[in-house]
Amino acid sequence: MERIVNLHIEKLPEGVYLATSDEVQGLVAQGRTIQETIEIARDVAKKLLEVQQEREGALPLAPANDKFDYPVIVNA
Repeated sequence: MERIVNLHIEKLPEGVYLATSDEVQGLVAQGRTIQETIEIARDVAKKLLEVQQEREGALPLAPANDKFDYPVIVNA
């Protein structure tokens, strides 16, 4: 089942991007681009949620609905 995880992404002074989440404890991902950071964060979140589900059973995240907002970053 797909779940929505909100990420906080910030550009660090070193020029890389850092992603964290208040919803998935321990989620930290870093990438050279926003796209790369999101992809890494998605993989990390999946692994962390799998472990959490094994330990605790149900996940506290709401399932993805049929309709939701998704920001798109465009380099113009």
